[in-house]
Order: sequence, then C-alpha cells, then structure tokens
Amino acid sequence: MVRVIPCAEKRRWQRLPIPVPIFIRGVDERGKGFLEFSTALDISVGGALVVTRRHLASSSKISLQIPMPPFPKLVSSQFILRKIKVRVVQVRNAEGYYLSGLAFFRPLVVH
Repeated sequence: MVRVIPCAEKRRWQRLPIPVPIFIRGVDERGKGFLEFSTALDISVGGALVVTRRHLASSSKISLQIPMPPFPKLVSSQFILRKIKVRVVQVRNAEGYYLSGLAFFRPLVVH
C-alpha cells in the first residue's frame, strides 16, 4: 500500500475555479513578441493557472490582459484590469497544451 503524504499549501490566497478569458502578451526568450488569447482556469489575488498553446518559459516577459466587458458603464472602473505583470512559476505539458502557473508581481487588491 502506498501512502500519500499531503504537501503543505504554499498559496497565500484561495484560488477560485472560475474560467476567465485573457490575452497573454509577451516577449519570448528569442526577443520575439507574441499575443495569445487564452483562458485562466482559476485565479486568486496572487496568481492564476492558465492554459496555452505555447510554452511560456520562465525567462519570458509576460503580462495578462483581461478583455473589457461589452457594457463598461455598468462596471466600476476600479474593477477593470488592463495589464497585469506576471512571472511564470511552473509549466506542465497537458496533451498538446501547457498549463502554466503564474504569479502576479503585485496582488490584485481593490482598495
């Protein structure tokens, strides 16, 4: 019988399993810019798990952009996120796609 010992949770904030459409914009390790429409599978104050077709190297300079809603007058401007700088913390291959764990440089906190 194999015993599984649970790992200590490293996250400071709870993740919400809510799919969010995002644009991933960046510069790859060769200096070439890219833009990819993707989905965050879950998101928290401190980071997100995204699914992509391209491998996001930890050396890539990346930012996320959440598309504006089609009804901007109904959404408070303090909740509209234009550009979020992130760093890649881990990448896993998932049957032709990549699951990338991203950490935000600054937590998404509304004051």
